[in-house]
Amino acid sequence: MVFNSYTFVIFFAIILGLHNLPISWKAKKINLLIASYLFYAAWNPPFILLLWLSTVVDYFVGRALYKQPNKRKRHLLLVVSLIGNLGMLCFFKYGSFILENFVMLINAIGLDYHPAQPNIILPAGISFYTFTTLCYTIDMYKKESKPVKSLLDFSLFVTFFPHLVAGPIVRPPQLVPQFETPRKATSQQLLNGLLLLTLGLFMKVVCADTLLAATSDAVFGSSGTMGPLDAWAGVLAFSGQIFFDFAGYSTAAIGVALCLGFILPQNFLYPYAAIGFSDFWRRWHITLSSWLRDYLYIPLGGNREGKFRTYINVMITMLIGGLWHGANWTFVAWGGLHGLYLWMERAWQQRNVKATRLPDNNNPPHVMATASFEPVLPEKRNGGFLYALFTFLLICVSWVFFRSATFADAWRLLNSMAGQAPPSGPPLLTTAAILQVTIVVSLMLAFHWFMRDTTVLKTAAKLPWWLLSVIWAVLLILIILSQGTSKSFIYFQF
Repeated sequence: MVFNSYTFVIFFAIILGLHNLPISWKAKKINLLIASYLFYAAWNPPFILLLWLSTVVDYFVGRALYKQPNKRKRHLLLVVSLIGNLGMLCFFKYGSFILENFVMLINAIGLDYHPAQPNIILPAGISFYTFTTLCYTIDMYKKESKPVKSLLDFSLFVTFFPHLVAGPIVRPPQLVPQFETPRKATSQQLLNGLLLLTLGLFMKVVCADTLLAATSDAVFGSSGTMGPLDAWAGVLAFSGQIFFDFAGYSTAAIGVALCLGFILPQNFLYPYAAIGFSDFWRRWHITLSSWLRDYLYIPLGGNREGKFRTYINVMITMLIGGLWHGANWTFVAWGGLHGLYLWMERAWQQRNVKATRLPDNNNPPHVMATASFEPVLPEKRNGGFLYALFTFLLICVSWVFFRSATFADAWRLLNSMAGQAPPSGPPLLTTAAILQVTIVVSLMLAFHWFMRDTTVLKTAAKLPWWLLSVIWAVLLILIILSQGTSKSFIYFQF
């Protein structure tokens, strides 16, 4: 079941009605849990068992980890959780990828080995709920939070349908306490939630699917070279499409949860207004980047063990972040390219810090004081918009690897963007399509820059009620008119 469907509208209306009935809080939580399983079962019902198994194992292992005083047994319990969670993730998501690369390696050394191709179906959202349960058991091992009191609350934490399939990636302290006491949306929360849901659907249905998807698919689906104008139009279209698609889902998810009285963490903060690449990762898929920081980068040593180790830790983090997105080396290349961007930015910043450092060295560089893989950059300064535009263009280059199925496809498109390859045929895109992409992406960038230090709800609160009503009505009308062109969310495949 997807947010951008009439089925979900009926489903959500029923859930909203049940949640506001005068029944016990436990009964409401059971309703939400059943609804979450039904929401997930819409893709493939048997995979509910996989979700249930992950939930039950991590609930009991987490409690045992917190209470177990024996260090060796605690290590063993943590290994059980890691094997269970990462084992399922590796089998379903990376099984075919691992086998394919193993066969290539064996054939490269002269052995003729051709096994039968496995028929593995990827469970929807497995990357998201695996990271959700993993952070719980790791926190229990480190005793950074207390165990969840009931299996019902933990099950609802893992499967709560707004975030289940494509995030935001929530952590126990962010959501579990909200299940412990009765919650019901206030009238203002309900209005804000419906507004966010509408905005999220507008971003997905109208902006991503109706205005940008066709151009993106045409360029990335082409098997030949093309002119620079066509190539750049396609890449810019995908840059807008991936943002509107994923941020649209997150915005809708946060809105749906808010309608029920629950608060989910922010996942996007106008990332294309980022001044630098560290700033980008503080604004793009925030819950994933913070997860990688806290559960991978910092345990690796962060920036506490010297300059060389810092650079290695940054690259490892970004490579794994790329692989998390999909079982393809192009995703690894995308992550590695962002790691390279962060390397260059850190080196550039440290060079500037040294150039301006006081002679007595009493003021250490601010960048080294943070325990994040993100070097700190000033939010605004002279030329900030130009630097943000430069950042956006380099991010667009990285999207070529993210979207391309193979490296050959990526290099062909990059050569076309650089004008290094003559077009293999007539222009791929019409003037109208290129103009449409240019207008949509330009408006997106302007909106990001204007909104980079605020939020939609804060801005909406300042508008006259009649103007907000008109804008809201226009969004709804455009969603309804564009519904026939809508597709599944891109991040469902991850």
